[in-house]
Amino acid sequence: MFEKDIESLKALGADITTGEIKQQPELWLDTLNIYKDNKDAIDALLADARAMGEGRLSVIFTGAGTSDYVGDTCAPYLRHAGDTNLYDFKPIATTDIVSAPRDFLRAEDPTLLVSFARSGNSPESLAAVEVARKFVKNIKFLNITCAPEGKLAVQSADDPDALTLLIPRANDKGFAMTGSYSCMTLLSTLIFDSADLATKEAWVKQAAEMGEEVVAREEEIASMLAGDFNRVTYLGSGSFVGLAQESQLKILELAHGLVATSWDSCMGYRHGPKSFVDDKTLVFVFMNNDEYTRQYDLDILNEINGDEIAQKTVAIQQDLTPAFEGESFTFAGREALPEGYLALPFVMFAQVISLLNSVRVGNTPDTPSPTGTVNRVVKGVTIHPFEA
Repeated sequence: MFEKDIESLKALGADITTGEIKQQPELWLDTLNIYKDNKDAIDALLADARAMGEGRLSVIFTGAGTSDYVGDTCAPYLRHAGDTNLYDFKPIATTDIVSAPRDFLRAEDPTLLVSFARSGNSPESLAAVEVARKFVKNIKFLNITCAPEGKLAVQSADDPDALTLLIPRANDKGFAMTGSYSCMTLLSTLIFDSADLATKEAWVKQAAEMGEEVVAREEEIASMLAGDFNRVTYLGSGSFVGLAQESQLKILELAHGLVATSWDSCMGYRHGPKSFVDDKTLVFVFMNNDEYTRQYDLDILNEINGDEIAQKTVAIQQDLTPAFEGESFTFAGREALPEGYLALPFVMFAQVISLLNSVRVGNTPDTPSPTGTVNRVVKGVTIHPFEA
């Protein structure tokens, strides 16, 4: 797909999505610069938020769909890589905040609500801010969005309690969120990661190199889809559980449900969900670079591979010890990346799988829902009045 000319891609209905997947390594370097350019404003907001009360500040990562999975991906990493003496990181979907705020928010906790939104026009994105404002006594807002003209950005422009950070080049025009997911994940990770700036810069540059490698190795990825399969499952541990959920959603979205999908944690999959696997299933496992956690990832790979119940069992990994000795997509010859940054090239692998699979089943990746029952920006949502 990455070697095809624009007219060939348009004929497949795939020119937008293909280009947006391919450009991500460049966007990650842009995102790094956005972080550096806005660091003073970010530091000021965080200082004001911490001053709202004693104890740890509740940092809630929120969004809907893929934007929700941004928080699910970065929060586990930040719980050990961020300053946990100052911050308590919690991923909570906007859909949960809006529908049942008393179940998910605590009015007495000083809170920073970090809203992720590609367009900033989803009804839940806007409603979550207003519900949280009414319910939580002391609250600040950090909006990370890709659309300067979106309602989330526009409505917060004059809010003294809010800071909006824009990643405009990541505002995907295709149906599926690709660069918007990876760039919002990266920006939030950069904000709260306790590592020094030089170290974070090195990690982002390495992630970008690995992303370029994914593009260069498209033929190898395509070979993994050569069989007659109709199911795909993604597994991971830690931050890669959220990544697994996002990866299975990309398959589901771009194939318009023609391929069944599942996701889970590596350890959780044995507890019933493994029943999903049959001889027409591809199983992909994201291997964590944490030495302890990696053992559990390897266990489920060896178990499923040894059971011979799946058509393919594939590890996505760096070349660390222990490594999976079966089929893999392995990044070789680089330093081990922390999971908060390794998620970036890993998700590019999954996006390429979804793109190629969409074309394989005869769908159009740029417009995968021909009936319009599923939309780029969600429709048909009624927001009911809430009183704290």
